[in-house]
Amino acid sequence: MVSPTVNVARYSALFAGVFYGFYHRRTLQAAHNEHKVQHAAHDREHLIAEAKEAWKNKQVAAKPSDDVITDPEDPRFDLEKLIAKWEKAA
Repeated sequence: MVSPTVNVARYSALFAGVFYGFYHRRTLQAAHNEHKVQHAAHDREHLIAEAKEAWKNKQVAAKPSDDVITDPEDPRFDLEKLIAKWEKAA
């Protein structure tokens, strides 16, 4: 038979191992959850940056290429460019 001292040591080691495993799993799970949150935030930032870039490209593509100013009060107004634009359109 095994002495009571050996049994106490054996079960103490068993319970200590179970407790350590439980504690270690909780710390690993907390670190994993934090990593998932950071990864999701990074993904959101990446998607927002892509959307901003796509919107900027869409705005540049929709903008007319000749940029003729038709307001005579504007200091950048050029009558010759406006007339050339009208001639192209006609």
